[in-house]
Amino acid sequence: MKKSRFQILFAALMGVCGFAGKGYGQVDPHFSQYFIQPMLLNPALTGAIEGDYRVSAVWRSQYGNTFSTKGISAEMPTSKNINLGVNLLNQSSADKAYNYTNAYLSIAYTGVRFKDHYVVMAMQAGLLNRSFNINKLQFGEQWVSGIGYDPSAHSSEVFQKPNVFSFDAGAGLVYYDATADKKVNLFGGFSAFHITQPKDPFISGGDKQTLPPRYSLHAGARIIVSDLLNIVPNVLYMRQGQTEEKMAGAYVQVNASEQVDLMFGANLRFQDAIAPFAGFYYKGITVGMSYDTNVSTKDAMEMNRNSMEVSLSYTWWRKNSMKTKPFYCPRF
Repeated sequence: MKKSRFQILFAALMGVCGFAGKGYGQVDPHFSQYFIQPMLLNPALTGAIEGDYRVSAVWRSQYGNTFSTKGISAEMPTSKNINLGVNLLNQSSADKAYNYTNAYLSIAYTGVRFKDHYVVMAMQAGLLNRSFNINKLQFGEQWVSGIGYDPSAHSSEVFQKPNVFSFDAGAGLVYYDATADKKVNLFGGFSAFHITQPKDPFISGGDKQTLPPRYSLHAGARIIVSDLLNIVPNVLYMRQGQTEEKMAGAYVQVNASEQVDLMFGANLRFQDAIAPFAGFYYKGITVGMSYDTNVSTKDAMEMNRNSMEVSLSYTWWRKNSMKTKPFYCPRF
């Protein structure tokens, strides 16, 4: 039996961008290269850069280009123990039947410090929009035996609010050790999104249902092997409703020359996919590419779940600032 476009959209809502789901749940779009869009992982990572300003963009294609996700962000630290950032994200289906957009402003306070150990606290607030173009959806009742899809066939599906805007907010906390000349520097954080629990009429129950909070717990270490080589192992756990993601991985940062760094590694999402990553840094510009390939044997979806991501970021300094090469986790 052919799946309707609505069924595919529903499946994407349940497991888009890599969540390994169990039972019923609702998930947010996110990226495998989450260090390029750190404010989507934790607002407390706002402005955690070795530079004065940074702008970033990332594009993700998945399910055989059925869905594409785009993210743009800008961030800056200040001299007042306050870091500022903005983040825009859009996800849409190829036929534009489904669209998800959010826009957030993040403010992080960096004034909690004991020697070279930092604790950063942050808030994030903005707007969330979700919409369906009903005229471009196909439902199971419109697939007629012996004929196929009949757009004139009646469907009992009803969308009372196909376009919804909601106020949304989140918060986060990050610790990192910035002690110089250490072989191992630890970092970690916790964040909570949708703490305002915006209404979501697309979930069963209509206006009585709210978008469930998304919680993220992440940690890792920067291991300095030599002047030319850093290794950064990391772990990530996210949960939203009854849906969760567990991920672990590492990447290597190689000082290829005075102005060039090479980066490569991989992350494994348990019971879902492995995502190799490669990239390079040159004069403030970082280019990265990753490719998610399915490794789960429990997938009931008969579709291409492989995904590709391409990212670009640029960090620059004020005229009299000291220029340093970036460290990407958490000092991106």
